[in-house]
Amino acid sequence: MANSTLSYSQNPLANRSPLVVSAEEHAIKVRREARSMSKKEKVSSIFTIAAAGLGLISDGYQNNLMTMANVVFKNIYGTEYSSIVSTRVSNALLVGAVLGQIFVGLICDRVGRKVALFATTALIVVGATLATAAHASTPAGLFWFLTVARGITGVGVGGEYPAGSTSASEAANERSPKTRGPVFIMVTNFVLSFGGPLAVSVFLIVLSAAGENHLQTVWRVCFGIGIILPLGVFVVRMRMMSTILYKKGAIKRNVPYGLVAKRYWKSLIGTCFAWFLYDFVTFPNGVFSATIIASVIKDSDIKKTAEWQLLLGAIALPGIFIGAWLCNVIGRKNTLMLGFSGYLVFGLIIGCAYDKITKIVPLFVVFYGLMQSSGNMGPGDMMGLVSVESYPTAVRGTCYGISAALGKVGAAVGTQAFTPIETNLGKKWTFIVAAICGVVGVLVTYFFIPDMTGIDLADEDAKFMEYLAANGWQGSVGEEIDAELIVAAERSSLDEKN
Repeated sequence: MANSTLSYSQNPLANRSPLVVSAEEHAIKVRREARSMSKKEKVSSIFTIAAAGLGLISDGYQNNLMTMANVVFKNIYGTEYSSIVSTRVSNALLVGAVLGQIFVGLICDRVGRKVALFATTALIVVGATLATAAHASTPAGLFWFLTVARGITGVGVGGEYPAGSTSASEAANERSPKTRGPVFIMVTNFVLSFGGPLAVSVFLIVLSAAGENHLQTVWRVCFGIGIILPLGVFVVRMRMMSTILYKKGAIKRNVPYGLVAKRYWKSLIGTCFAWFLYDFVTFPNGVFSATIIASVIKDSDIKKTAEWQLLLGAIALPGIFIGAWLCNVIGRKNTLMLGFSGYLVFGLIIGCAYDKITKIVPLFVVFYGLMQSSGNMGPGDMMGLVSVESYPTAVRGTCYGISAALGKVGAAVGTQAFTPIETNLGKKWTFIVAAICGVVGVLVTYFFIPDMTGIDLADEDAKFMEYLAANGWQGSVGEEIDAELIVAAERSSLDEKN
């Protein structure tokens, strides 16, 4: 490879020669420091991981808030809450999330993880407050108010994905690369998925307290509880420090995006399109699952629908734990393909036998739950994990944000397409389409997604620096002035080591 070095400048203003080390020595230094953290750094890593979990459980609650709200609004406003209005209000969070994931992904790489995390939490609080207080002289005006408020919430929810997930993965890696996968899954997908049963449980409690004659109170209280969850995260995040990987690997100026695209284009195709397919299936099936269940229950009321919805969410949760176990046993890539295969199997079973299986409501809910459980086990657990592991620290937030944003585009497209598919082709086709997405997901995973099982994130950072140096890039690397890294290279050769 090219004659490349990494230079540590203890102080750019000091009149002394910087310490010059190779990329390999830099990787060893990062590993050594990550394994021999000070007491303050160890405490910070725990707070960073815990804060990601607390932040994302708030996101999970917001993602699933519209599941029962759609049923309530339909009950209160009837035909004025049409499928078009329902889709618009539901999609507002997704549109905001796409913007949040892209821009906050850039911010958490270029400015810092902590700044990005505080910004996302503040946006969720503001958006949730506006949604709770939404008023207008007409129902149409109310729903436009909710659309804007949910959009603001969405920017915060979307930004939480790259900011919280990258920080959690780096902190978990500092504690142990071997347990990084399961720890990451438990503070990301588990809490996100737990947001579904949590939202329905809160709804049932509030409904039981207020009664079905006070549905206006019910939905506002449920929205209001969404303000409390992110407020608690502020306190935890005050104790956070930047991770060692970010301190040593951040590139805040002159980011070589062209070289990043050249090296990681295949991984980006894989993480973007696999996430698109997953959210295309799972998000509309989350938002409209209560509506589907209500349509197959005879003489259903809101409470009975919510109870079946709670069972559905409970059945879907075990898949998360299975995926967390399998990710180290058979690897990230195989677990992801196994999960997509579950869409194929259960999607075809429900879709092909829809008219018969819906006559036995418990059986339908169980198979529906197993389909969602397989999604949690595979793409639900793995998409966030492979998206943080496939890229170096310097652009981890950006690439993760782009991948997650494509996922939310898939969610928006799936939500938009759900009603036309259901109306024109029949409800069974919503499950058959899920099966088709499962097949495509397996193929995308097999051909485009790398398997980073057990690999230290510092290794990819070192390889990335060598690659940049080999291709003639020069610039400062590192967050703090007293640990600034300068990549210097003579472009005598463009041969890559990796």
